[in-house]
Amino acid sequence: MTAMPSRNGESLRADLAQIAKWIAPRTRVLDLGCGDGTLLHWLATHQSCETLGVEIADENVLACVTRGVNVIQADIDQGLAMFAQGRFDAVVLSQALQATRETERVLREIGEIGHECLVSIPNFGHWSHITSLLSGHMPVNKRLPYAWYDTPNFHFATARDFEELLIRLGFDILDRAFLDDDQTIKWLPNLRSTLAVYRFRKKSP
Repeated sequence: MTAMPSRNGESLRADLAQIAKWIAPRTRVLDLGCGDGTLLHWLATHQSCETLGVEIADENVLACVTRGVNVIQADIDQGLAMFAQGRFDAVVLSQALQATRETERVLREIGEIGHECLVSIPNFGHWSHITSLLSGHMPVNKRLPYAWYDTPNFHFATARDFEELLIRLGFDILDRAFLDDDQTIKWLPNLRSTLAVYRFRKKSP
């Protein structure tokens, strides 16, 4: 997979490009931990989506405002009660789930407020992480740049771990993609992909 270009020469990160492909035009999209608003700006510009971001970092909120992205400054770990059930067609959580303290609660809540959930996570099962652990060290690389003592991340999972959690929480997995940088991984994805991207929704009663 190559990054998705935009009209002004910008491009989406590989996992965001995959997420964008799963989002229909003119739908309502909530991006939790939206960063600088790159995805939401792209969706509003190219797909006429109605977008809203939630972000905690001051500099990212300012970047969203500068881009013209609607954003609320809030901590998703404090709950999502401000959003009505089924308010959004899609809820996005891209490379942010591992930084949440109450991961199960966050997943349950996004399943309530969105018809579909689009989540990307670092895959801790990648062979390079295993090699680091076998050498006696926590992985530190361009994808996981923090040392164990200063990381903002609380929870790491393999792609397989994450799928098992989704099933246990009562979600239907609609689609999945496995990436290594900009490349799509088909063979041994739990071992060879650095990122896993999922599209899922709450099971019908």
